[in-house]
Amino acid sequence: MEVDFSTEDLDEVASLIARSSCTVALTGAGVSTPSGIPDFRGPQGVWRVVDPEKFDVEYFYRNPDEVWDLFVQYLLPAFDVKPNPAHHALAELERLGKLCAVITQNVDMLHQAAGSKNVIELHGALRDAVCINCGARYPLAEALKRRRAGAPRCPKCGGVLKPDVVFFGEPLPQQALKEAFMLAEMAEVFLAVGTSLAVYPANQLPITAKKRGAKLVIINADETFYDFFADYIFRGKVEEVLPALVARVKDILF
Repeated sequence: MEVDFSTEDLDEVASLIARSSCTVALTGAGVSTPSGIPDFRGPQGVWRVVDPEKFDVEYFYRNPDEVWDLFVQYLLPAFDVKPNPAHHALAELERLGKLCAVITQNVDMLHQAAGSKNVIELHGALRDAVCINCGARYPLAEALKRRRAGAPRCPKCGGVLKPDVVFFGEPLPQQALKEAFMLAEMAEVFLAVGTSLAVYPANQLPITAKKRGAKLVIINADETFYDFFADYIFRGKVEEVLPALVARVKDILF
C-alpha cells in the first residue's frame, strides 16, 4: 500500500480500472468542496452558523416554518455551484464504459450536471420536495415558488412539504441503499473519493467490496477511517488525482 500521489500508483490503478468489468465510486463532501460547497462541519461550515440539531427530522416536524427559513437562507445558497474536474473525471470514466455507477453521499446533483448517468443518491437530492402528510412530490423549484414565508404547503392536501434530503434522524432511502450494496458486491475496483468513511452505513460499502475481492482505492486529502484496509491511497486533491487517473486509463484503452 502506497500513501502518495505517484506515477507508479496511478499506472497500477489505471491498469486495474482498464481491465475491470465493474468499477464503482463512492463520493463524499470532499468531491464537492472544490466547487465551492463548504464542508458543513469545517471552520467555515454552515453548522458554525446554524445549529445542526435544527435539521433533525423531529425538530423539522415540530418547527417546519423555522427550518424552511434556515434552509433557504443558509443551505440553498451554498449549492449554487458548478461541477469541478473531479465530477467531470467520473463522468468521463462512465462514458468510457469503465465506471458502473457513482454512489454519492452528496445532495447537490453535481455528478448529473457533469454528465454521470448512473448515480445512486444515499442522502436524497435537492431535486424535489415531498409532502409529509400524503407523500406527493413536487419539484423543489416549484415548492420554493409556492413558499411565501415558512414552509410551503401541498396543493393536494395542505400538508407541509419537506426537502427530499435525508435529515438527521432519518433512515437512508432503502432502495438506494440496496442498490449501493449490490454494486459494492459486484465491484472489481472500488473508489472511495472525498470521504472520511466515518458515516455508517455508507462506510460499510468499501468493506463489502473488499471482502468480495475488489481492490479498494482511497482518494482523499486527509486520512480516513479505513486507510488500513485500502490497497492504494492517494493523499491529494480529488480534483487533481481523479483527472490524472482517468487520463491514464484513456492512455491504456486507446
